[in-house]
Amino acid sequence: MSTIQKLERRKQYDQVLPLLEKYVGNFGIENFYKDTNLLWRLGQLYERQQQQEKAISLYRLVLKHHRSDARRVQSYYDSLEQNTRDYYVPLNYYYELVEYRKKITTFKPPKGVYLNMGNAINSPYEDYGPALSRDKELLIFTSKRKFKGINSKPNEDLFYSNQVNGYWQEAKAFGKPINSIYNEGSACISRDGKTMYFARCEAPDGYGNCDLYSAQLQPDGTWGQIKNLGPQVNSYAWDSQPSLSPTEDTLYFASDRLGGFGLSDIYFTHKRKNGDWAPAKNMGPVINTRESEVSPFFHPLYQVLYFSSRGQLFNFGDFDIYKTYKVNGRWQEPLNIGPLVNGKGSEYYFTIDTDSKNLYYARSEADDIENLDLFSFPLPMEAHPLAVTKVEGTLVDSVTQKPLSGVISIIDLDNGIEISSKYIRPDGSFEFSLIDNSRYMLIIQSSDFFTIERELSLQNDTSLQVMTTLIDYNIPMVFENIEFDPMESDIKPEMEPILDEVAYFLIDHPTYLLEISGHTDSAGNPDFNQELSQDRANAIRRYIEQKVNLDEGRVIAIGYGSSKPLREEKTEEDKRINRRVEFRVEKPDTPKK
Repeated sequence: MSTIQKLERRKQYDQVLPLLEKYVGNFGIENFYKDTNLLWRLGQLYERQQQQEKAISLYRLVLKHHRSDARRVQSYYDSLEQNTRDYYVPLNYYYELVEYRKKITTFKPPKGVYLNMGNAINSPYEDYGPALSRDKELLIFTSKRKFKGINSKPNEDLFYSNQVNGYWQEAKAFGKPINSIYNEGSACISRDGKTMYFARCEAPDGYGNCDLYSAQLQPDGTWGQIKNLGPQVNSYAWDSQPSLSPTEDTLYFASDRLGGFGLSDIYFTHKRKNGDWAPAKNMGPVINTRESEVSPFFHPLYQVLYFSSRGQLFNFGDFDIYKTYKVNGRWQEPLNIGPLVNGKGSEYYFTIDTDSKNLYYARSEADDIENLDLFSFPLPMEAHPLAVTKVEGTLVDSVTQKPLSGVISIIDLDNGIEISSKYIRPDGSFEFSLIDNSRYMLIIQSSDFFTIERELSLQNDTSLQVMTTLIDYNIPMVFENIEFDPMESDIKPEMEPILDEVAYFLIDHPTYLLEISGHTDSAGNPDFNQELSQDRANAIRRYIEQKVNLDEGRVIAIGYGSSKPLREEKTEEDKRINRRVEFRVEKPDTPKK
């Protein structure tokens, strides 16, 4: 280390980089909170070498593990990430957007953020720790509803419910020997349904205050052969919340044993050839933080691990659920699964069915953090294990090339369900992770332009550049394809897409007003021209009002006849230009003239 410091004083950074890289590469767990300054310094050296991704990953580690003032690092990291992070719209605003579009589209809006699983499952006491059998017909969970345990404290027991014709039946306790006067909970079950892993606390054969156990299904349908997983897995602390990998040779769990990164960490153990479990290992500094990580869940089909954390860098509430992918043997930076699941309270104990259709999890309301209930919800896109195909793009003004602001929404056209809306980033960029080989509708809304819709048939990662032009509210807009037949005021089919766009703009901007003015050329009787132009403006007004059910008075229609020509009429082209319909949008803060 002294050599590194000497080279730094001499500003010989090219020589410092490989030495510091090697030094940090040999970090033990304690170094991640004792020596976060070295992570910061290595990150800066990577930046000097234009290795931005490596630098940012080190800054993330600093923020996850520091135990001192890191406001300078946080501020710098935020400035780097402002054009790559997600800016989700507030949930109440998201549902306002959905309600607006319900009036104008056939897309199905979400039915709710989450659904309480009801009285057959939940009780007035804490209910949590859901696990599903592979056939989705058995739900196992933990509850404190029934008995007093040792020291007269509420006793945690394991319960189960069977699904019959789509309905969960009244939950029942497992009974002895699974449940006892000690605390049992947080179970998971093997693919064949014959082995169950669970936690038992304060038992006389335990190594710590909570240990992991296994149980076997007996020929008569009862459970027995209960076995402590032993000191290679369990510690002298709290070990709980097991989850099996799809191959069932690796068991993930949470523990607050000494020597971890934070208050509790995610650990794993693998099964040896002789059937014994190997010594448990910590999952490392990308997954674990100086705070708490709990309730791991490994997807039953894919290499995706879900867990709950309060120490990752982007939380909506207290504990949020994250997912991480294993790529080339390394776990990637965890991703928050979004506001449709994660709220202002805490979310724990996440599980997904084998079809990736529904999720089940325990959560507390922000105003009642002491009680947990079980909830289910159709799996949102952010939580889906196959949502790994990137759709990214930028939104810029076609004239100035400057980035525009607004809200991006994506609708899954195959299922008719919206995906969480996001604000466009400061540089005009946006990004979503979606499922490949699927159809989507991209909807961009802003106060600066009409709503943009674009359909995507996703095939591999997709990059888009969306060009639009800002609305100048002082200049009336004239659309070329709004031309009436001679002497007629009927709306033609080719006009409807433009008129629909104007109508949708008014729905998305409920405080704006619209003035429609009709104009004719100078040929013919002036009184007739004025009446014809008024009829045409009225026809457009009626179409827009009926299309989106607008309040009366938001659209004004005026016929000017030939009194306001744009050109002196020397040619037929001059006459054609003067025959027009103008649209003027009035912003709410624009004074009337």
